Amino acid sequence: MRRAGGGSDEVSATDVALDRIRAVALPWPEVTEKPCYGMPAFYVAGKIFARLHESPGVVVLWLGSQEERQVLLDSEPEAFFITEHYRRSSSVLARVRLLPDDELRELLTDAWMLRAPKRLALPEPSDSSDRPG
Repeated sequence: MRRAGGGSDEVSATDVALDRIRAVALPWPEVTEKPCYGMPAFYVAGKIFARLHESPGVVVLWLGSQEERQVLLDSEPEAFFITEHYRRSSSVLARVRLLPDDELRELLTDAWMLRAPKRLALPEPSDSSDRPG
């Protein structure tokens, strides 16, 4: 794992975020990790569903609509935000350190289901045991 400060024992916010995302997403069907704009990104069957942002500890998540994004922005403005670059998309930026594990899992699951091909997509889950991973 990369350490902040070149050799410091302090783990960077990006490393922590990446470890948390990997633990959730990599076990899922057809998920791969590869760079996108120089940052780690996660794909399902070749379609991106999440990637680390250049800002430390921030992930870009694909959502189904701008309305869904607005709900997140309004409900947790400390955790969720957008930049001008994302204003016209439905993606949201999230500060991973502010997300409990269950919320991070739910957001990643929703993004995975949105981008996965129909042959992989699961029916709407009734509980977390029905979700990928």
